[in-house]
Amino acid sequence: MLQRVGRVAFPFLVAVSAAATATSCAHTVTGTAQSAQANVPDADRSYGYVDDRCGLLEDGTVQELLGADVVTRPYSGAVCQYVLALKSAPTATTIDVVYSWFDAGTLQRERDLATARGAVVEDTVIERHQAFLARRDTTGAACSATAAAGSGVLAWWVQYRGRESAGDPCAEAEKLLSATLRSDM
Repeated sequence: MLQRVGRVAFPFLVAVSAAATATSCAHTVTGTAQSAQANVPDADRSYGYVDDRCGLLEDGTVQELLGADVVTRPYSGAVCQYVLALKSAPTATTIDVVYSWFDAGTLQRERDLATARGAVVEDTVIERHQAFLARRDTTGAACSATAAAGSGVLAWWVQYRGRESAGDPCAEAEKLLSATLRSDM
C-alpha cells in the first residue's frame, strides 16, 4: 500500500515543487542592465612620463593615431603638449594635443572642472575604465577624453585650431586614451 501511495505522491510532489519554484522566481525587475566593473582595473599602474613617452605612447604613435604629417612635442612632464600638422588634409590643419596624468586625481573632480568650464560631458567606458568625454568648442573644435586609471586620472585633450575642423576631436581623444590604456610598460 505504501508503495502505491509513494508512486502517486511522488509525481504530485514534483509538480507542486516545480509550480512553486516557477511562481516564486518569475518576476520582472526594472532598470537597465550594466556590466560589472571594478573601480579601476589597474590600481598600481603608472601612466606618467617614462622613457621619453607621454601616456606610454611614443610620438610616432600619437602622430599615426591622428593621421598627422608632422608632430612636435614642445613640453614633456606630468603634462605633455603636442602640436600636430595635417598638411595632406583638404585644408592644412593644426591640432593641439595635451596629455595629463594626475596620480592622486579623481574622475569626479575632473568632471566637475569640465562642467564648470562649460563643457558638454558624456559618460562612457573606455577599455574597461570609467571615463567621460568633455566637448568644449570655444576657440576651435575641442574635446577631452578622461578616465580613472592607476591611482589617479589621465586625460587626452584634442583641439583643432579654428572653427572649421578636419575631424572629430572627441573621437581623436578617445583613440589616444584607448591606446594609452591598452599599452604595455
